Amino acid sequence: MDIWLFFIFLAATFAAGATGALFPTGAWYKGLNKPSWTPPNWLFPVMWTSIYLLIAFAGARVAVLEGNAYAMAFWGMQIAFNALWTPVFFGLRNLKGSVPIMIGLWIAVAGATLTHMQLDFWAGLAFVPYLAWVSVAAALNLAMVRLNPDQKPLQLQNL
Repeated sequence: MDIWLFFIFLAATFAAGATGALFPTGAWYKGLNKPSWTPPNWLFPVMWTSIYLLIAFAGARVAVLEGNAYAMAFWGMQIAFNALWTPVFFGLRNLKGSVPIMIGLWIAVAGATLTHMQLDFWAGLAFVPYLAWVSVAAALNLAMVRLNPDQKPLQLQNL
């Protein structure tokens, strides 16, 4: 594995993750109705940090392999949806609008898991925790839409 490639992929993951700092949960999120099985707040940064390290590792392993086009396309797709979800859910407070993004994220992570596994067992295995976590996140997203039917997104004002 090329260590410089790892750092490039790691930079991409942490750039996507920076949206969490730009759009923190805050009082609005605390006031939402959540299912009883919602993970504790401290678990989210632990999981995302671990996932970002794992998928940077996976990307760096697969980037140098022949026949990696679909794996790299799914890698790029998942990080784009990952970066987009937080501003829509937390920034715009658009619970319903975040669902299609979450579906796209789940499909991209599943695709990345499968295509990475086809090229490199360890790279594919590195995506498995992400697929599990995004499955929980998707179920949580859907549950929050159901539990907060009157929640309206923020209205953007003309600049």
